[in-house]
Amino acid sequence: MDNSDLQSSLDQLPSLLKGEVSLKNLDRAQHATDASAYREKPAGVVWPRDNADLRLIVNFANKNKIALIPRGAGTSLAGQVVGNGLVVNTSKYMNKILELNTEEQWVMVEPGVVLDELNKFLAPHKLFFGPETSTANRCTIGGMTGNNSCGSHSLVYGSTRDHLQEVHGYLSNGEEVVFKTLDPQEFHKKCKKEGLEGDIYREINEILSNPTHIQEIEREYPHKEIHRRNTGYALDYLAQMQPFKEDGDPFNMCKLIAGSEGTLMLTSKVKLNLVPTPPKKQALICVHFHSLEESLYANIEALKHAPRAVELIDDKIIELTGQSTAQQSNRFFISGKPAALLVIEFAEHSIEKLDKKTQKLIADFKSKELGYAYPIIEGKNIQRVWALRKAGLGVLSNMKGDNLPVGVIEDTALRPQDLPHFARDIKQLLNGFGKDCVFYAHVGSGELHLRPVLNLKDPQDVILFRKIAKETALLVKKYHGSLSGEHGDGRLRGEFIPFMVGDMNYKLLLRIKHIFDPEGLFNPDKIVNTPPMNTSLRYRQANPLKNITTVFKWDDTEGIVRATEKCSGSGDCLKSDIIGGTMCPSYMATRDEKHTTRGRANILREYFTGRLASDELYLEDVHETLSLCLSCKACKSECPSGVDIAKLKAEFLQHYYSQKGTPVKALLIGYLPSIQHLFSPFPWIYNLAIKTPGLKVLLPKMLGFSTKRSIPLMNNISLKTWSKWHKKANPRQKTVYFFADEFTNYSESDIGIKAILLLERLGYRVFIPQHLSSGRTFISKGLLKKARKIANRNIEMLAPMVSSTSPIVGIEPSAILTFRDEYLNLAKDELLSAAQKIKKCTFTIEEFLANEMNKGRIKKNQFTTEAKKIRFHGHCYQKALSNTKYIQQALSFPENYEAEEIESGCCGMAGSFGFEKDTYAISMKIAEMKLLPAVRETKQSTLLAASGTSCRHQIREGSEREALHPVEILYDALV
Repeated sequence: MDNSDLQSSLDQLPSLLKGEVSLKNLDRAQHATDASAYREKPAGVVWPRDNADLRLIVNFANKNKIALIPRGAGTSLAGQVVGNGLVVNTSKYMNKILELNTEEQWVMVEPGVVLDELNKFLAPHKLFFGPETSTANRCTIGGMTGNNSCGSHSLVYGSTRDHLQEVHGYLSNGEEVVFKTLDPQEFHKKCKKEGLEGDIYREINEILSNPTHIQEIEREYPHKEIHRRNTGYALDYLAQMQPFKEDGDPFNMCKLIAGSEGTLMLTSKVKLNLVPTPPKKQALICVHFHSLEESLYANIEALKHAPRAVELIDDKIIELTGQSTAQQSNRFFISGKPAALLVIEFAEHSIEKLDKKTQKLIADFKSKELGYAYPIIEGKNIQRVWALRKAGLGVLSNMKGDNLPVGVIEDTALRPQDLPHFARDIKQLLNGFGKDCVFYAHVGSGELHLRPVLNLKDPQDVILFRKIAKETALLVKKYHGSLSGEHGDGRLRGEFIPFMVGDMNYKLLLRIKHIFDPEGLFNPDKIVNTPPMNTSLRYRQANPLKNITTVFKWDDTEGIVRATEKCSGSGDCLKSDIIGGTMCPSYMATRDEKHTTRGRANILREYFTGRLASDELYLEDVHETLSLCLSCKACKSECPSGVDIAKLKAEFLQHYYSQKGTPVKALLIGYLPSIQHLFSPFPWIYNLAIKTPGLKVLLPKMLGFSTKRSIPLMNNISLKTWSKWHKKANPRQKTVYFFADEFTNYSESDIGIKAILLLERLGYRVFIPQHLSSGRTFISKGLLKKARKIANRNIEMLAPMVSSTSPIVGIEPSAILTFRDEYLNLAKDELLSAAQKIKKCTFTIEEFLANEMNKGRIKKNQFTTEAKKIRFHGHCYQKALSNTKYIQQALSFPENYEAEEIESGCCGMAGSFGFEKDTYAISMKIAEMKLLPAVRETKQSTLLAASGTSCRHQIREGSEREALHPVEILYDALV
C-alpha cells in the first residue's frame, strides 16, 4: 500500500472506533519518544475504549500492513514504545479493575491500570500486587507485563512473570486468545487446535521437545540463579515447565508473554496473583560506605540476613539530589560524603524481631569493617528515603550541559557475588574510553543501573554509545549474566541478543516471533530484527536550533533548549488525582498526555530543534499544548529533573506574541493592576461597572472571562492609602517591610490591614516601602518585557532597605514568591546580586510568623486559649517554592488550635485561568477532584483557611464556604 492509500485508510480510522484517534503532528510528536534516547514519529495515535476497539485495530493493521506499538505510561528505557506505526495507548480509557477475588487472591485488570492505583484499591483487603517499580505511581500493568517489571522488592516478590495467571488479548490475525495454566493434557489439546493459537502451541512443542534445543538453551541463556533474566524471549522458563520437564510447573504461555514487549500479542486484560500486604513493622538501614566496591561486598553480606530489599545509591546521585527541590528534604539521613549508600529493608510483625534483625546486621557490618554510618529509618521517614532512591533517573537530568548519564548499560543483572568484579571491569572499560559512570539500583537481586556520561549530540559519542554497549555485552556474557534485568531489550539491546543467547537460540527466537506475528505487525524492531542501537536517536546533529531572543535568563540550564531537554521522559508527571500531589492538574482533569510536564517539554523541545517542516503550524501546536498549563509551578519541585514549564510557557508566550501580536485579553489581564490603580480614588465606579447588569455581562466577554465567574470588586480604600493614615505602633521587635501586592492592595486591603495589625500587635514595626506591583499578572500572560521592567525597578527600590533583620513579608504567595523565583531570571546583570539579597530576605507571612514563633519572639500567651480546628489548603507556589508546614505551624501555634492540611493538589483557579471562558470548565473539574469535596465535608464548626486569593475565590464559588487567610484567623485569635 502506497502512502496515499495508507493516509486515506488512516483518515477513515476514527469513524471505526469508539475510542479516540489522532493523526495530528502534535500528538504524533508527543508519542515519538519515551524515557529512552530514541525518537521515531508514529503515523498516528489510538486510544481504544474496549476490547472491540482492540480487535478493530488489529484487523485494521492487518488490512493496511501497518505496525502497532502498544503503550501505557511510556516510561520504557530501551525504546520499546517508539516506532513509526500506530501507537495504541491503553492508559487513558482501558484502565478499569474488572474483578477481585479475595479468597483466591487474584484480580483481573485492563492493561492501562496504574500499579499504585491498583494497590490503593487492594489495600482495604490487605492484599497487593508484589512487584513494585520505581515508576509505580504511573506505570501500567500492561507495561509491567511487557517488560516483566520487578522493582525494589524482587528478593521477596520476584517479577511480574511470577504473578501472571492469565493474559487475554488478540493475536496478530485478530484471533482472541486466553493464555493461562495448562496441565499436559490441556497443552496437547491446544496443540491440536486449528488456527493461529494452535500453530503457536505446535511450534512451542516442536522447539522445546528437541533435546538439542534444550541443551543449547541451558548452555547459552543467563544463569538460572539470576531471577532478573530478561534477555530475548523466555524460552528458558518454558523449558522448565510440563510437559518438557516432568517435575516442572504446569505450562503457562504467560511466562513467554512477560517480557515480550508487545511483540507477540495485543493485551486486553490480565489476571494477577496477589500477596498479603507486608508486615507493618518496617525499618531501613541506610549504610554509608567510603567506596563503591566496599558497598558491593557489603551487599553479599547483607543478603545473608534475608532482607526484603537492598538498594544502591552512588555519590553522583546523592550529589544531584541536593540540586533537586523535590529531593532536598529527603536527604535528612545522609552523613558526611559517602561514596555509596546501601538502603537495606527489613519488615517483621513485631518490633522485637525487627530490632533484632537490624542490630544483628549492623553488628555484622561493624565486625567486618564495612561501612561508617548506619542510620536506622522508621515510620513516615521510610517513604522519604524510597522517594530519594526512586528519583534516581529523574535527578540524573540535573547535570548541566550536554554530557549526561545515558541509559545504555543500565539494566545488567548478574549474581550478587559477581557484582564487585563486574563493577571493576565496567570501570576499567569506561576508563579506557575516558568516561565516568553512575551506579545505582537493585543490587540485592544482582541488578545494576549503570549510566555512562555521554553527549549524544556529538557524532563521536554516538559511535561510542554503541561501542560501550557492545563491550558491556561481552562482559555480561563473561559472567553468564543477563543484559536486561527489568527494563527490556527494546531498540537498545536487541542488536546484541544473538551474541547473548547464541546463534541457534536466536534462530529459535526468530521462529517464536514469526509464528506469533508472521507479518511483523506487533512492535517491530524490538528484541529480534533490531536495527543498530545507535540509530533513530532523539538528538540529530544536523538539526539547527531556532535562535530566539529570550527575556528570562537561562544560565542555570545553559539555554532554553537544554531547559526542555532536562526532561528525562521518566513520566513522574503522569500521576492521577488518585495518587495525589499537585503536578500536573490539567493532566489529572483530562488524562491527556500532552497536558503533562513531559508532554509540554517534548513539544517545546521539538519546536526549538526545528523538527517539523511547517513552523508556523507548529507555533500554534505549541500554543495549544501550553494552553491548559496553570503555571502552578508544581513541576519545578515535584519533577525530579526540575523542569519548569511555567517559566518555559511564559517565555514561549512572549516569543509567540512577537510573531503573532499580543491578544487584547492578555493585555487587559496583564494591566489589570494598572487599571485598578486608575480607579483607586474612585473604587465605587469600578465596582458599579462590574455590578451593573449590562456591563456585568459585557466586561467578562471583553476579558474573555466566563460569565459564571464573579469578578473581584475593589475595596473602598487601598492598603497603601490606609497605611499612609495609619498610626504606627511602638515596636518591641524588629522592623518588617510589608509588600502590598496588587491583589491585596486593591481587592483585599481588609486582609492586608489585618496582617499589618497582627504584626504590630505581636510587637513588630511595619512599613509598606515604595514599590510597584509584583508583575505577576504580566508574567502569567507572558508579557515578560513589561515584567522585567517592573522587576528591576522593584529590586532597585527594595534592595537598599531589606536585610536579614528587616525582611520583606507578603500575604499573597503568587506575588511575594516572585522575588524568590522569576526576579532572579529577570534581573539585569548589575542587579543580580541585589536580587539574590532580596530573595534571602523575602518571606511569606506564614514563614515569617512560624520562624518567629520557633525562636520564641512570639509567645503563646499573646493568643487565645479557646479551642479551634482548622483545615487549610496550601497555595501551589507555597508547595513549590516554600513549604506548607509553615502554615500548619503558624495556625497551630495558639494553645488549643489544631490545623491540618487538606490533601487537595491545585485548586484549579491559578489567577486568570479559572476566570477565562476557555478554561473555566477545566478549572472546576480540577477543584472537584479533591479540594471542593474536602471543603464540603468539613464541619461548619471547623475554620477553613487558604493563603491564595485565587484559592479563596474558588472555594467561595465552588462550595459556598468562606475560606479565611491564615492572618485573619491569627488576628482574631489575639488576646
